[in-house]
Amino acid sequence: MELQQIKYFLELCQELHFGNTSEKVFITQSALSRQIKALEEELGLTLFERNKRNVKLTVAGKFLKEHWQQLLTEINSIHKQAKQINDGYYGSISMGYPGSIAYSFLPELLTSINQQLPDLKVELVEPTDITFEQYLLQYQMDIGFRREPAVNPSLQSLNLYSENFALIVPANHYLTDENFTSLATLKNEKFILSGLHHNTIYVASLHAMFNAYQFTPNVYIESDFGATILSLVAKGLGISILPGSYAFSTQPGIRFIKLPHKASLYVTWRKDDTNPILKNVLRIVQQVSVKFIEKS
Repeated sequence: MELQQIKYFLELCQELHFGNTSEKVFITQSALSRQIKALEEELGLTLFERNKRNVKLTVAGKFLKEHWQQLLTEINSIHKQAKQINDGYYGSISMGYPGSIAYSFLPELLTSINQQLPDLKVELVEPTDITFEQYLLQYQMDIGFRREPAVNPSLQSLNLYSENFALIVPANHYLTDENFTSLATLKNEKFILSGLHHNTIYVASLHAMFNAYQFTPNVYIESDFGATILSLVAKGLGISILPGSYAFSTQPGIRFIKLPHKASLYVTWRKDDTNPILKNVLRIVQQVSVKFIEKS
């Protein structure tokens, strides 16, 4: 039994006329008759009662019409979904991100993905810098964003855009955009920062800032989670330096002072990953990043 025979059968069920059906399916009437007869012989039953004037379904034919129509609809749906998977429009992707883009780039990206790939399921994970490459290499994550390129040769990175760092102080702090002059004035302040012992480009950027002003910050609290740092600054427990995109957060009780130093954002993925979904998502990532290049 072939799928095409079932399609011929269902068309004949609609027309109940061999001549009309053969024209509709683009085969001769005799060829259609042979296909239906072969189907009946294989099944060992009669599908149609026919004479020179009429063609009508048997009871068994009516039963098969109902169930084969449902089956054909399901098959068509499966074929459509398979095509979407092949073209990278259906499925799922796991995406890692730093907290700094949760208020700016990430919402923009997810909005664009929803518009262009509405059937794609996105799983968000927030690994630390230490586990970032491990997540990718162990297939716990398909694509990731962070403040430095990948080191492992099995991974590939693309620099998306750069943004200014920002000094973050409590809302009642004496420093403002108007009176701020230099980080050198902060030598006696308590800082809440990412662990400066980490061997990452992001932390190296922080060290470079402080080295430029020839002082080591008094790190009172260490945290690698930006949202936590913002909350602690709002409580007046210290000041911090973070990528400026955190300013898009709705955290009250803090003030952002723009610094001249820059932080880059990279997207990273496995070099050998041929998943068509990844290709489509990377295309959207680059589309969205253009908006942020223009803002920086």
